[in-house]
Amino acid sequence: MRLINKVVLAIFSWLIAISVGAHDIEEYEEPIELGGFVLGIFHPVQGPDHLLAMLSVGILSAQMGGDAIWKVPATFVMVMIIGGVTGLIGIHVSGIELGIAASVMALGLALLMETRLPTSWTMLFVAVFGFFHGYAHGSEMPSVAEPLWYSLGFVVSTAVIHIVGLFVGFLFTRTRIGKNLLRLIGVLIAGTGGYYLAGFVAS
Repeated sequence: MRLINKVVLAIFSWLIAISVGAHDIEEYEEPIELGGFVLGIFHPVQGPDHLLAMLSVGILSAQMGGDAIWKVPATFVMVMIIGGVTGLIGIHVSGIELGIAASVMALGLALLMETRLPTSWTMLFVAVFGFFHGYAHGSEMPSVAEPLWYSLGFVVSTAVIHIVGLFVGFLFTRTRIGKNLLRLIGVLIAGTGGYYLAGFVAS
């Protein structure tokens, strides 16, 4: 348990540091000097909805095990690229923010229930979620960023967040206490997604 506590503390410290850095970049007077790649790297962690969804995909993959460990995150990333290109070229797709909020709640519930859906079905679900998140990244690209490097940046960032989620999942699924903690994390993530959805309904 001491090891788990140390790892969790390190992960959350890292996430906080990245979030602070993202806000610093947002307020930078001459962001063009940082390059499109760096802007893309930090964009996925600027919103907690994106961050939670990507972490959840990694954790869920670890819970499922087998070939889902790489197939599920890879599906999310590949379809996210398609969504990103769709957003970059300006094709209008409605309901993106609603879809992102729903993805956070659905992924949280999947962690809570330790879903054992077939890998193909899980890939289908995360593909839909990946499109929503990718579209948001692409459509929100800063005007100062170079599209190719910006896109590469947020793809790399997403992959790293998935890997962090996988690491957390592998670590916690080794013990009964760890599995229960993951279910608790699922409750918190699902609740956050529900909060976002309620905000959309109320607005």
